[in-house]
Amino acid sequence: MESLIDDLLALAREGDKVTDPEPVNLDSLTEACWQTVETGDATLVTEAERTIRADRSRLAQVLENLFRNAVEHGGDDVTIRVGDIEEGFYVEDDGGGIPVDEQEQIFDAGYTTSDEGTGFGLPIVRQIVDAHGWTVRVTNGSRGGTRFEITGVEFSTE
Repeated sequence: MESLIDDLLALAREGDKVTDPEPVNLDSLTEACWQTVETGDATLVTEAERTIRADRSRLAQVLENLFRNAVEHGGDDVTIRVGDIEEGFYVEDDGGGIPVDEQEQIFDAGYTTSDEGTGFGLPIVRQIVDAHGWTVRVTNGSRGGTRFEITGVEFSTE
């Protein structure tokens, strides 16, 4: 119940538009977020080299939710990669993946395939991405699993 309430509160507050983004080094934020999530024997590979303009704490919520989701659905030994793409960045795992016909449903509040999930982690991701003016897309990963691509990102030279 506590997890559900926390997720609902986060969902309610994360819809506000980001008005004052700051330079955020994606690599260092990724590493910091990895330390805050229970990851079991999962492995993180960070290939992100860019600095982006974002609300740091809300971007951290995106990364943490995607990491939790990958471990919850991909298993304790999943490998998660974070890297740059032309218009933004990706978070990809080598877990079981999401069937194509379910890929848009995962962003619906309350949708989950896990007995322990609340179904609010990915809707929160979408809301935060939208609040930044970005776009999130889910597809199959290059090594199996799931890939989230976040595009429309503004890069920083700082």
